[in-house]
Amino acid sequence: MKQLPKKTIEDLEFPTVLAQLAELCHTQPGKERALELSPFKEHGELMDSLGRTQEYRSSYENENRIPNHGFESIQEALKLLPVENILLPVEAFRKVGSLCRLFQTHQKFFRKFHEYYPLLHQWMEQEVFIPEIPEQIEAVIDRFGEIRNDASAELAQIRRGINQLRGKINQSFNAALSRYQQADFLDDIRESVIENRRVLAVKAMHKRKVRGSVLGQSKTGSIVYIEPEVSLAQSRELQMLELEEQEEIRRILKGLAVAIRPYKETLALYEKLMTEVDLTAAKAGYAKSMDACLPDINTEKRMYLREAYHPLLLLNNNARGEKTWPQTIELHPENRIIVISGPNAGGKSITLKTIGLLQLMLQSGLLVPVHERSSCCLFDLVLTDIGDNQSIENHLSTYSYRLKNMNRFLRKCNAETLFLIDEFGTGSDPELGGALAETFLETFYEREAFGVITTHYANLKVLANELPYATNANMLFNRETLEPAFILEMGQPGSSFTFEVAHKNGIPYSLVNRAKKKVARGKVRFDATIAKLQKERSKMAQTGSRLQEEEIKAREEAQRLEELNSKIKDKLSNYQELYDYNQRMIHLGSKVDKAAESYFVHKKKRPLISELLRIVETENSKRIKKSAAQRKEEQQKKNEVVREAQEKVKDIRQQKKKQAAKKANKEKEKPRPVLKVGDRVRLWDGKAVGSIDSIEKNKAIVNYGLFTTNVGLDQLELVEKKGK
Repeated sequence: MKQLPKKTIEDLEFPTVLAQLAELCHTQPGKERALELSPFKEHGELMDSLGRTQEYRSSYENENRIPNHGFESIQEALKLLPVENILLPVEAFRKVGSLCRLFQTHQKFFRKFHEYYPLLHQWMEQEVFIPEIPEQIEAVIDRFGEIRNDASAELAQIRRGINQLRGKINQSFNAALSRYQQADFLDDIRESVIENRRVLAVKAMHKRKVRGSVLGQSKTGSIVYIEPEVSLAQSRELQMLELEEQEEIRRILKGLAVAIRPYKETLALYEKLMTEVDLTAAKAGYAKSMDACLPDINTEKRMYLREAYHPLLLLNNNARGEKTWPQTIELHPENRIIVISGPNAGGKSITLKTIGLLQLMLQSGLLVPVHERSSCCLFDLVLTDIGDNQSIENHLSTYSYRLKNMNRFLRKCNAETLFLIDEFGTGSDPELGGALAETFLETFYEREAFGVITTHYANLKVLANELPYATNANMLFNRETLEPAFILEMGQPGSSFTFEVAHKNGIPYSLVNRAKKKVARGKVRFDATIAKLQKERSKMAQTGSRLQEEEIKAREEAQRLEELNSKIKDKLSNYQELYDYNQRMIHLGSKVDKAAESYFVHKKKRPLISELLRIVETENSKRIKKSAAQRKEEQQKKNEVVREAQEKVKDIRQQKKKQAAKKANKEKEKPRPVLKVGDRVRLWDGKAVGSIDSIEKNKAIVNYGLFTTNVGLDQLELVEKKGK
């Protein structure tokens, strides 16, 4: 699709959709990518994006759930990485390592389930995972984001020295603490920590009696914080070691930056791939929230939106528990332009926005809330003129602004354009403005553009009726209750119900009649006729819909009966073949029996062998000679039948196992009843019922009348409590 005009995006409220999509992203790069989403320019890229979203959407309905994909952006680290002698913070390396492991997890998952997610698998296979990157980072930084002790031999030695020195400091400090505590020089709190160093809480009156360095005092001045003299030298030595530790850490981190610098492009691609996974997950979640799907994408310039919902309206109404009315509309080369008419507040504008927004969403790689049997095509450009178009900034009236828009439409409209215009021709003298609007519509028609407009102008309704590849439509309105039905009816213009709506809203009937007299009588009759025809068409549509449903049911029943008849014929044929075969075997068996009886009486082998050979030759003469290939083919068919039967048996067994497992899980979830002597019970996998004679150490003796058995309580199921 070409670059969309800003007005089209605003008219169709596409930014609101993107904002809702961004909220579902888990990562900052994903949110930024969602807000920048726009229609794809390449057909292949669009189909791949839609396919990935559809695959992720299907993961919510199967057992192979895709792993979590949250990560933190590494863009700042990637910007600084090329700088020589750069010192990246530990957190930056942790993010890089985490991203690498996340990429590895997803790549492994999609390889394992590539049959379920072929497009997502293909997306993740664009880059090879390099284990050296996270391994080098993990050799330096642990999973808590701290530098490991064994990051280098020098660091390990320094930290051992620090730990030993801290032990000595604590030991000498504790000795001083004990001594001055016994001398009653310390306050009740005894000690504190200042600048990460332990200090004695000395009473101000005794501060000269304690040797050491004064590091501060309390707000009231009653306590002086002194580091004991015995700890001072050791503290200075500790500070030197800590400085050495920091210097060694800086050296290690600089070396780590040098080590992963060659992989900068690879890391950038990892983030790009995982950002797309995050965006795809958000698209799938957004689709699930409104039960959206991927309609068929055709190349025949046919748009068939069946039971299409406006996404924003649907989500808003769902949140408030209100019903949303779907619309069904169709555009194709023999019906390129639709002129929708009908009363105000009947749903004309929302129908326009639904068509336009769904087209933008689909061409941006988003699933749309339509019936799964819908079919859509792709357009190079979508042009809209919806809502109040008055331009205060440019000091333009509504009509002047609309004329500027029409000029833009005339420059860009062609066979690959979808235009949507609300209240076409309004803003000027009805007769003159209507004539100009009629000319515009004829021009759009001649250029073979596709479009939907709404209007109250009768001349545009007439024009749509005259043009071969244009049609009228109307928003149904209940003439009795004067309430909109929010249903789009194709094939006929609609009445504006001007006078009826005015009367319903409290305008006196006398004033309405006076207004009717001021309008040409033919105009009123024309409007009334349209309203009457609209009502009749609605009844006919309901009857046609009912008849169509009955026809579909009758056709399905006839097909079912035909299939049943065919199966019965096959069974009869098989039974007949089996009967004939059995009769032949009986006849053959009787012949063999006679030969055996003759041999039993006369004990002569030669007549027996002769008779058996004659029987065999007679039977073989009836057989049809088959080539080796034919015998092989028959054997293969038999093997296939046997294999299919085995697979069916296997499937049945698996289903039974699953059902048994589900039953067992349900039983586990139920609270087990307490079994007592006298209760009637049975084994979990048995049918015989017996009564408990005694219970000892989680085992029960169950009496079945003819015999007794010793069974664990966990294997028994309660049938009836004692005394019931």
